[in-house]
Amino acid sequence: MSDLISVAIIGKSSQDLATSLNLSPVPLEESDLAIFIVSAIDGIVRADIDSWQFARDMYIPSIVVISETDNADLDFDDMTAIASKMLDPVASKYLVLHSDAGEPTALIDLTTLKILDYSSGVPSIIESDDEHKELVGEYVLEYQELLEQSGDDGFTRGLLFPALPWIKASNLGLDQMKELINQIPAAG
Repeated sequence: MSDLISVAIIGKSSQDLATSLNLSPVPLEESDLAIFIVSAIDGIVRADIDSWQFARDMYIPSIVVISETDNADLDFDDMTAIASKMLDPVASKYLVLHSDAGEPTALIDLTTLKILDYSSGVPSIIESDDEHKELVGEYVLEYQELLEQSGDDGFTRGLLFPALPWIKASNLGLDQMKELINQIPAAG
C-alpha cells in the first residue's frame, strides 16, 4: 500500500482496522482518503454522519466498511441499505456469501462474478455457478449504473462511495480495502 497518502479511519474499531491495514491514521482534515466503519451492531452515530458530511464537502474519497456482521442480526446487505439512506448511496462491488451455518465466508465480485472464498483462512478464487450468477444479476445492474453515473474515476474524485464488508477474524474484505487505498494518488 502507498505510504504517501494520508488515511483517516472513523468509527468503531478504527484502531483494529488501522492495525490490520498497517496504517497510521490521520485526522480527517489532513486525509487523502477516509474510511468510515459502520458497525452492524451499533449502526451509524451522529458524529460519524457529521464527519461524513465534512468529507463530502471536501470531496475526500471515502470507503464505507461494514463491520461486525458476523455477530449481528443485520447482514452486509442490510447495512449497505442503511448506510445509503443515512450517508449517501454506496456502491457494493462485492456481495457476501455465507456458509451453511450462516457465517460470512466469501465474496462474489460483481464485475467478474468470481468468488473469493475465505473459508479456509487463505483466500482462493473460484468460479461462480449459474445459480450465483442469476441471484446477483440485479446487484450487477445496480453497481454498473452507479459506476456510469459517477464515471470511471468517481471514487478517486470523491463521488462514488464503495461499501465493503470487514470480518476481522478471517480478514474478509481487507484485500479489497487495500486495492481501493492503492487507487488514491499520492499527494504531490
